[in-house]
Amino acid sequence: MGEKTRSNLYQTLKKKRKEMDLIDQKLLTLLNQRLRIALGIGKIKKGIGKKIYDPKREKEVSERLKRKNKGPLKEEDLKTIFARIIKACRKCQI
Repeated sequence: MGEKTRSNLYQTLKKKRKEMDLIDQKLLTLLNQRLRIALGIGKIKKGIGKKIYDPKREKEVSERLKRKNKGPLKEEDLKTIFARIIKACRKCQI
C-alpha cells in the first residue's frame, strides 16, 4: 500500500470517527431526554397508583422497535440495547 493511500485512509478514519462522536453526543442528549420523560411518567404512575413496572408496555415498545428496525442492527442487539435503556428509565422512576 502506498504512502498516499495510507494517508487517505487515515484521513477517512479520522473523519468517520468525528461523525461517530457527533452521533454519540446526539444519542446521549436523546437518552437524557428520554430519562426526563420517564421521570415524569413515574410521577404520574405514582399519582394514579399504578406500578412502575409495566411488562405489557415494555413488550409493546420492543415489538414496535423490532418492526421499525431496518438494520444493519441485529434484532438481538436491538433488544439488548433497549432492555438496558428501559431498565435505566424504570430505575429512575422508583
